[in-house]
Amino acid sequence: MNRNEFLAALDEMLELDPGTLKGGETLDEIDSWDSLAVISFIALVDEKFNTVVAGEDLAKAKTVDDLLALVSDHLTA
Repeated sequence: MNRNEFLAALDEMLELDPGTLKGGETLDEIDSWDSLAVISFIALVDEKFNTVVAGEDLAKAKTVDDLLALVSDHLTA
């Protein structure tokens, strides 16, 4: 999975129109980013990357780019 595919997966998970997320958005400005979205994100990362995101690290994330950074080692070029 590359960056664009990851953003597309987030768009779908958050029920946004395709291509909505670009990376710089703050999580606070995304209406559908709530506690259920956090759980869905953890499940997405587990399913797609077979890795676990630490809750402490996820709590520090403020932007979509921060979420990308949590899985950046698992993204392809």
